[in-house]
Amino acid sequence: MPISLCPTSEISDPGSKGFLIEQGEITTNIFVVHKDARFYAFVNSCPHTGAPLEWLEHQFLDRDNAFIQCSTHDALFIIDSGLCVAGPCVDDHLTPVELLIENDTLLLQLTGRLHK
Repeated sequence: MPISLCPTSEISDPGSKGFLIEQGEITTNIFVVHKDARFYAFVNSCPHTGAPLEWLEHQFLDRDNAFIQCSTHDALFIIDSGLCVAGPCVDDHLTPVELLIENDTLLLQLTGRLHK
């Protein structure tokens, strides 16, 4: 069953927002990016260090809102694919999370346990 995250209007375009998802005793950080009228979601974990990505709460994008940026070592990730294009984890990917939109609400589609 999908988990309701927030109304689509809560995340500006461009913009981002983080969420804590609880699955039993496991809590996973994820984040959603809204860019060019599309939404993308990933586990909030750098593939290089495992550290959370955001600079400040809900701040996952670089200054130009062109890339997802890791606060630990400035790695840059393509928004629509999560591919790292700069930094120590080049060619690695963020872990994607499946989203649904119903009635202007973002829903997390769980197909198993979130990981990473």
